[in-house]
Formats: sequence, structure tokens, C-alpha cells
Amino acid sequence: MRRNTMFQLAVGSFLAVASTFAATDASSAPPPVEVTPNGTGFAGIYGQHPANSVEFLSTPDSIKSAAVSGAPTLIWETLEHGEKVECLDCISVVAPLLYDGTSSKNREIAAWWLRRRSLGVFGPGEVYSTVLSTLATSPDPVTRSYAAAALGEFLLAPGVAACTQALTADGDARVRAAAASALGRLNSDGNGALGHAMSDNDPSVRLAALGAAGIVNSFSSLPAVAALTTDSTSEVRRRAIEVLDGWNAKDTVAAVAAVAQKDSDAGVRAEACHALGTFADPSVQSILTNLANNDPDQFVRDQAQIALIRI
Repeated sequence: MRRNTMFQLAVGSFLAVASTFAATDASSAPPPVEVTPNGTGFAGIYGQHPANSVEFLSTPDSIKSAAVSGAPTLIWETLEHGEKVECLDCISVVAPLLYDGTSSKNREIAAWWLRRRSLGVFGPGEVYSTVLSTLATSPDPVTRSYAAAALGEFLLAPGVAACTQALTADGDARVRAAAASALGRLNSDGNGALGHAMSDNDPSVRLAALGAAGIVNSFSSLPAVAALTTDSTSEVRRRAIEVLDGWNAKDTVAAVAAVAQKDSDAGVRAEACHALGTFADPSVQSILTNLANNDPDQFVRDQAQIALIRI
């Protein structure tokens, strides 16, 4: 009883002191900054906010200077703050960044900025048509792969046909992989081209096709993905199961269960166990129980145990 009384007194004292400090802070706090717009120019939009507390807009000169610098962080910041800055002179300086071999971020932000231009990018002979031509005709496969990636970032329909053609016919795996990823950005399976790419002889293309298949809204080649659960490359097998897991493709439960039991790679087996938990098919409970108790890898045993809880 005495302890309870002492505790209550201590709590009461603490609250009293806290209230005193709060009252003092409230009385000494500066008045709120006036934010109601008043007047013209900067104040007409932001009120009395200090200028360094609001977003700035890049100038045409700063856009051109940043693009020439090649510095990824500066380029990203400047182009992002210049999203709505119309500068025809800037286009010819930013466009070469689409093929910048030093930074994928430079290539990405350049396409992002260029696709927002209302003039100077999409007319005949301008940037977009040049990128289409580059993908189709450049003798350099690296340049073609950059062109494919740019078409994905432009998010325009003509890029679908161009990337589909590259995915099915280009002789360089780097270009085919870039085209597959671009189709994912364009939300298209390339009229079946992504499914066809699942049997490409290069694992990087198969991986890119799987990545794209996992994000497009319409993909009909489920058997092609399921077939990759026995691919010769462990990363391809793991990614295929990850895609099936994301789709909750319960029709593939037998194939995934076989992988969980027999695959030589622990990471692939663990991914298969996770997918079986997603499928929540009671028929695999005995398989998961055996894996939870006997798999040589602790992570696989843990994943099997978690999957059993989910079923």
C-alpha cells in the first residue's frame, strides 16, 4: 500500500513539473509564421516563408550546365526541379544523356525529363524518333540497349513494337534484356514476346523477361514461367518462383513443391516454401512438415514452418 502511495505521489509530481515546462514553452514560443499568400511574386504564393524553405525551379542555364557536368546527383536534382521548365535549347544538351555509359541514373532521368517536353522531342527527326531509329539500326549493341531502355522510360506506344522487334530478333543479349525490361515499363507483353523470351539462350534475358512479366497487367504465358522453375540457372529458378508467388498461381503448386524438395540451391528452396505458403494448398502440408524438420538449411526450415502457419 505504501509503495502505491509513493508511486502515485511521484507520478503526480512529474506531471506537475511537465505542465509547468509546457506552459513556459508555450508562453515563450515565437508567433507562428504568416503563410497566407499576400502580395505579388514569391510572397503572393508562399507568404512570409523564407525563400530557402521552398522548392526552387531550375533555370535553363542550370539545366544545360548540369547536363554537361555528367554528375548524376546534380543532374537528377536539376532536371527534377526543371520538370516544367520549357527550354528548347536544353533538349540537345540533355538528349545525349540517354546514352551516357557512366550512369544508368543519368539515362533514366534524361528520358524522364525529355518525355515531359511539349515541343522539340516528339516531332519527325527529333529525339524520340531518333531513339526508335537507333534501336533498329545502330551497329553498337550497347547503344541499342540504351535506346531500348529509353523507349521504356518514354512510356509511349510506338516503343512497344520497337522493343518487341528487338526482343525477338536482336542478336545481342544485352539488347534483348533491355528490350524485355522496357516492355515491362511499357506495361505490355509484346504480343507474346515476353513469353517467347522465357526460352532465350541467355539467362540475363530470361531474368529480364521474368521481371517484366511480373509487373505487366496482362500476361498469358504462365506455362513458360512455370517451366523456368527447373532452369539451369539458380537465379532464374528463384525469380520464376517469385513471380508465380506474386501471381498466387495455385495451378503450379506441384511444380513449386517439387522445387522445394529437390532443388540444390537453398535460396530457391526457401522461395518455393514461401510460395507454397501463399498458395495455401493443404495437399503440401506433409511436404512442408518434412522440410521444416529435415532440410539441411536453417532458412529453408524456417520458411517451411512459416508456410505451414499460413496454410
